[in-house]
Amino acid sequence: MFSLGSWLPALPGLAWGWALLDALLQGLVGACAVSVLCSLLRVYLYIQCLNDPERQAEKEAIRAQRWVLEPLHVVVLTGVLALVGSRVAALVVLEFSLRAVSTVLSLGKGARSSQLYLLCQYSLGCGVSCGLTFLLEGAPHSTCNLVLAAGLAGLLATYARRLARHVCTLYELHSRERYCGICILLLTAGHGILRLLRNALAVTFTVADLAAVALINRDFLSTAEAIRFWTPLTICYTLLVIYMQGQK
Repeated sequence: MFSLGSWLPALPGLAWGWALLDALLQGLVGACAVSVLCSLLRVYLYIQCLNDPERQAEKEAIRAQRWVLEPLHVVVLTGVLALVGSRVAALVVLEFSLRAVSTVLSLGKGARSSQLYLLCQYSLGCGVSCGLTFLLEGAPHSTCNLVLAAGLAGLLATYARRLARHVCTLYELHSRERYCGICILLLTAGHGILRLLRNALAVTFTVADLAAVALINRDFLSTAEAIRFWTPLTICYTLLVIYMQGQK
C-alpha cells in the first residue's frame, strides 16, 4: 500500500483536494450503507406483503418503485454527507441515538418498531462517515483505505439492489415453483432479515456514538470546557426523551 499523495509536492491546493476526495469517499461509503439498508428493507417488506392479502396495494407500490432513481439517490446522498462534515455528523448521530432509545422504550406502548429503520437512513450515513473519520484519523494511507472501503461498499450495495430487484420481479413465481436457491432461502429465512438489520445497526451506531463523542471532545482544550458543553446538552436531551415518552 502507498499514499496517493506521498510523492506529490506539499501544496495547499493539493492538500485541499485530498481532503475533498476523502470527504467524498466517506460520503460514498455512507450512501452505500443507506442503499444496502433500503434494499434489504424492500426485500423484507415485499415478502411480508406477499403473505398478507390485506397489503397487496403496498406490495404493488414497492414493485412499482423506479429502480433508475437509486443510483441518483446514492450520488445526491454522497454529496450531502461530504458537505456535512464530521462535527455535524457527530451531533446527528447522537441525536438519533437518543431518539432510538426513546422509540425502543415506547415499544411496549404500541409504537411500531419498523419506524426506526425508516428514520435512521440519513443518520446511518452520518454514522458511517463519522466512524470512518475517527478510525482513519492520522492514518498514513487513509485515502487508499477509503478507496478500498468505497469499493467494497459499492459492491455490497450493487448486490443488495440486484437482490431487491430479483425479489420484486421473480420471488412470487420462484417461491411457488421452488427452483431458485435465493428465493427458497428467503422463503425459509426471510423473516430473519429484520433481526440481521437490527444487529448491524446496533453495532454501527455503537461505534458511531463512541466516534462522535471522541470527535467532539477533541475540540475542547480542557476537561472543564467539555463538562460545560456536555452537561446542558445531556440535560436537554434527557428532558426531551422524557417529554416524548409522556406524549406516547
